[in-house]
Amino acid sequence: MDYKDVASRVLADIGGEDNIVAAAHCATRLRMVLKDESKVDRDKLDNDPDLKGTFESGGMFQVIVGPGDVDYVFDELDRQTSKSIAVSTEELKDVVAQSGNWFTRAVKMLADIFVPLIPILVGGGLLMALNNVFVAEGVFGDQALIQMVPALEDVSGLINLLASAPFAFLPILVGFTATKRFGGNEFLGAGMGMAMVMPSLVNGYDVAATMAAGEMPYWDIFGLNVAQAGYQGTVLPVLVVSWILATIEKFLHKHLKGTVDFLVTPVLTLLVTGFITFIAVGPVMRTAGDWLGEGLSWLYDFAGPVGGFVFGLVYSPIVITGLHQSFPPIEIQLWATAGGSFIFAIASMANIAQGAATLAVWTQAKSEKLKGLAGASGFSAIFGITEPAIFGVNLRLRWPFFIGMGCASIGGAMIALFDVKATALGAAGFIGVVSMRAGDWGRFLLCAVIVFVLSFAANWIYGRRLIARNGSIDPDAVGTEGGDPATGAALTGAAATGSTAAAGAVAASDATAVSSPLTGDVVALPSVDDPMFAEGKLGHGLAVEPQVGELVSPVDGKVVVTFPTRHAYAVRTTAADGTKVDILMHIGFDTVNLKGEHFTSLVNKGDEVTRGQKLCEFDIEAIKAAGYPVTTPVVVSNAKKLGPVLPADGLAVPGPVAAGDAFYTVDSEPAEASAASGSTGTATKA
Repeated sequence: MDYKDVASRVLADIGGEDNIVAAAHCATRLRMVLKDESKVDRDKLDNDPDLKGTFESGGMFQVIVGPGDVDYVFDELDRQTSKSIAVSTEELKDVVAQSGNWFTRAVKMLADIFVPLIPILVGGGLLMALNNVFVAEGVFGDQALIQMVPALEDVSGLINLLASAPFAFLPILVGFTATKRFGGNEFLGAGMGMAMVMPSLVNGYDVAATMAAGEMPYWDIFGLNVAQAGYQGTVLPVLVVSWILATIEKFLHKHLKGTVDFLVTPVLTLLVTGFITFIAVGPVMRTAGDWLGEGLSWLYDFAGPVGGFVFGLVYSPIVITGLHQSFPPIEIQLWATAGGSFIFAIASMANIAQGAATLAVWTQAKSEKLKGLAGASGFSAIFGITEPAIFGVNLRLRWPFFIGMGCASIGGAMIALFDVKATALGAAGFIGVVSMRAGDWGRFLLCAVIVFVLSFAANWIYGRRLIARNGSIDPDAVGTEGGDPATGAALTGAAATGSTAAAGAVAASDATAVSSPLTGDVVALPSVDDPMFAEGKLGHGLAVEPQVGELVSPVDGKVVVTFPTRHAYAVRTTAADGTKVDILMHIGFDTVNLKGEHFTSLVNKGDEVTRGQKLCEFDIEAIKAAGYPVTTPVVVSNAKKLGPVLPADGLAVPGPVAAGDAFYTVDSEPAEASAASGSTGTATKA
């Protein structure tokens, strides 16, 4: 590869250096933040023989170069620009956060604040829903369950305590994450949140009634009557307070130094923010929050089924943009002002519609890659997690996504017609029924079943039409018998295609044998969480879910990649005919963010290694505890220029494997040449 020439072509095809805001690279990809992505010539980049494709993710435009080569291409790219574009991967994330218009940045800010809180909110919400089973009348009879079985009353009380705590003390949680997001000390933010929910204040849930009764206690502060009101369960006030606190703290850090800064900044920050909170921000934002919730509720009630239809229609596109991350604070306001949230109920309809669409694809797909992805993501979607189904299947095929949108709109209209509302957060799918008001359970399930049947049937019928016309619902499989050669889908075993003999024939040829670098469970590549590996864009092969934290060399060869964060390695071996075969091993996904922690590299770039030689040690449990998966793709990164990658005889996918066991073979002869010479190797491609 001529690195200088490749960098020059990349620079021209992305719109020139003036279109680059900043750039970094990982083990395989160039990552760039661009001013205007419409200036990018993606066709040229995708068809460049030295590149492996492009994609967009997380606000970055990424070009797949490959292990080993990406370092040199990036250096050449930086040299060919008159300004320095190189930043670290962490700095590039900061650049992304500041890019886009104000609306996009606001949405991302809300996501950064609330996404870390989703587990506790969902956990508390589901416990709240469980408590509804105990205390709601009409679920098991005319009486509540705790009235029918008094022994359950204390059980219900404990569950209610656990369920209510996250919402009652929500300002503490939001104060922590929001202040951190705004660049302040998160513990000062949490402390300010604590002040807003102190037991000595009138409970936030009772403020309206206390004021109406004329019993609100007041402080006399500089001649102002300041209500001693708490803010339990509120969101908007603490968001503003957190921004003010972080701004004050950063100002003081800038102007105070040393011991004075250490002692005075926390005191002044809390004191000034506290006065501003209870005198101005709290009362104003509490009123604004009430108006927001009442306004949305009024609009929904005024539009009725038409409003539900429109919201159901647009919810899935909203998920694509990430705007749905801003809904939790609005829902929380609706619980207090409207007796429940229509947002969660309609979101459940949209998720079920997209999941049913994906399952319809699953029943008709011929490609093992598409079938595996659709099956797993479809079931996930109907239980509330739709991103794999939407991004992995429905948007790729397009028609399932749009049919799902149409069916979701019908579900939204029915939710509005039946006035179904949620009183807690949870998983927005079929099991979202437990988050509904007790009297709405039956109507919710009726709407959910109707939406599922409509979406599944409509997509299945359309899929049959495509099969009759094209022979397949998968555009990449049209006109082929082996599956998905256009995308280079990873193999899942010869048995998946019924061609064991073909696999054996290739194994007996001059194909390069690759051993498993790990001990664990074999995973089909299309089922891994990273779309770049799942779609074969970084190479063909398999993955392993490791049980032992040791990575060994799968071949005899030379180490061509040891990434600085020690999470990715590539070894280059030479086939019998002199062809170079590059094996990339990437331990986990997004583990670059660990910056080398929990990884110990035992080799350096350029080292000669033998099959079975230890390359790296890593702490599986520590990596998982940090929130990262350890699933490790093992791919032939230059497979685009080689022949088929075939699983070893007897390898079960999924199934156990030990380090050093036969894993797969790589044929040096390109697939087209193999087919022309009579080889049946390509028939096993899936």
